[in-house]
Amino acid sequence: MWAYSAKRAARDNRTLTAQENRARDVVAGEKAARTPRFVTIKGDARTLDDKALARARRLVGLKGYVTNIPVSVMPPGEVISSYHDLWHVERSFRMSKTDLAARPMFVRTRDAIEAHLTIVFTALAVARTVQNRSGLAVRNVIRQLRPLRSAIIAINGTTVTLPPQIDPARQTIIDALAGSESHALTK
Repeated sequence: MWAYSAKRAARDNRTLTAQENRARDVVAGEKAARTPRFVTIKGDARTLDDKALARARRLVGLKGYVTNIPVSVMPPGEVISSYHDLWHVERSFRMSKTDLAARPMFVRTRDAIEAHLTIVFTALAVARTVQNRSGLAVRNVIRQLRPLRSAIIAINGTTVTLPPQIDPARQTIIDALAGSESHALTK
């Protein structure tokens, strides 16, 4: 399926014009670079590929979406909106690799693989909940809350618990995390 966007068309036109100018400069010998798009090389001769350029101009603003889901199951508009939401998935993978430090595990058994995936997805779900409740990035929440420490001191049979000193900004984060609603905080 195909979708047209005027915003994409404007961006595509700018990109194609820049590529065409670069190709013309290479063909004219004004620029020596790796072969840009729309330049055909035969021997030592470089020519502008007008046919490919014209085809690209005809497709300006169009984006194709490929799926194996039948139209009866998911209409084209829903397929396109699902593709537009893929950035959430990509952001989750980046978060799992950076903030959660989830790295490849070299496990071979099905149980070990499933256990690792369960831990990673649970950590991702907790991280998403932290972000949704606090309105802050997980890295920011960790950076702000990590210094908070409590201590339990036992001397001569007497135990004293010293709570952390929590400033109002950090208390707001803790309150947001403890609540069940979304509390978007301001930075």
